[in-house]
Amino acid sequence: MNSLKYPLKKILINLLIVTGIAIFLGFLFLKVYLPLYTNHGETVSVPDLSGYEYAEASELLENSSLQYEVSVDSGFSTELPALAILKQVPAANSQVKTGRKVYLTLNARNAPMIKMPNLVNMQLKNVQETLANMGLERGDIVYVPDIGINVVLEQRYRGVTVREGFEIPKGARIDLVVGDGNGNQLLLAPDLTGMEEEEAEFLILGSGLRVGNKNYSATDSVAAGRIFLQAPPAGTQVRTGELINIWVSKN
Repeated sequence: MNSLKYPLKKILINLLIVTGIAIFLGFLFLKVYLPLYTNHGETVSVPDLSGYEYAEASELLENSSLQYEVSVDSGFSTELPALAILKQVPAANSQVKTGRKVYLTLNARNAPMIKMPNLVNMQLKNVQETLANMGLERGDIVYVPDIGINVVLEQRYRGVTVREGFEIPKGARIDLVVGDGNGNQLLLAPDLTGMEEEEAEFLILGSGLRVGNKNYSATDSVAAGRIFLQAPPAGTQVRTGELINIWVSKN
C-alpha cells in the first residue's frame, strides 16, 4: 500500500510543478512578451490636418511617427488651395499606435466641369438653393426693367451669357440679370448734355434706363469727358429699360 502512495505523491508533485511553470509562462507571455510585441501603451494622437497642404501634412505625420496614403478619390473646394487636405481617416485627435497609416483625401488641382443649370424664368429666391446644390456661387445681381419682379432673365459667367448645359468649372460665380417689375412704365429721356460721363451713366441707370453705345469724338461744344450728344434726344418718351446712346467729347 505504501508502495503505491509514493508514486502517486510524486506524480501530484510533478503535476503541481508543471502547472506552476505553465502559469508562470502564461503570465510572462501575457504581461511581458505580448505588450512588447504589440507596442502596448505606445499610442500617438492623430494631428488635425484640415486645411494643410499636402507637403505640410506629410511632414507633420512623419514627425508624429505615422504613415500616410493618399486616396485615389479627390474632392474640390473653392475655399482651399490645390492639394489641401479635405478629409483624413482616422479622424483628428484619435489615439492610434505609432506607425499607423492615415488615409488622406486631397483637394483637386482643377475644378471639375459641370453643366450649367437653367435659371432663366426662375424666381430669385429659388436660385440660391439651385446654385448651391450644383456647387456654384451666386455672383452680382443686375436689375433691368421688366414686368417680371425678381425673375431671372439672363445668366452670365465671366460677363458672357451662358445657356443650360454649357460646361463651367465647379465653384464658378454666376451673375444674374433680374427683372425689376417696371417694364411697361413710360418716362421722358433725361437731358445729359454737358454732364460728365460717369454722372450721365448714373442718371441713366437711376431713371430706369440702360446705357447703350458710348462713342468718343472730338468737339468744341463741351469740355473733354462730357456728353455733347445723346439718342434718343432729351424729352423723348421712352420705356423703362430702353437704351440711351451717348457721345462723349475727347481731347
